Amino acid sequence: MTVNGEAAETSERLLYEDGQLRISQRARCEVPALALRGEVDITNSCALARTLAAAREGETHIIVDTGELTFVDLSGLRVLAMPMLDPADRWIRLRNLTPFQRHILKLLGWS
Repeated sequence: MTVNGEAAETSERLLYEDGQLRISQRARCEVPALALRGEVDITNSCALARTLAAAREGETHIIVDTGELTFVDLSGLRVLAMPMLDPADRWIRLRNLTPFQRHILKLLGWS
């Protein structure tokens, strides 16, 4: 990726890993994002919620890249989509959703 003709540096810092899910923080220029890899289910959705909340650190929102998730169950979707909050109060911005993730969120009325 280039910005103003210069290569943008990408750094990555591991925030959480349990053998099933890996959460890393990526910083590209001035846009921090969290990348999720692997699977989210009932066994690690609480850890996902804690990690996302800790990464927020006063920011108005955070960007979460879900493109490398191979599985996410309803407990994980609840963490990511924040359906109980008014849309204006949701502080997670999902990026790089797979077509399946988009379809499930639409079926649930959470898109």
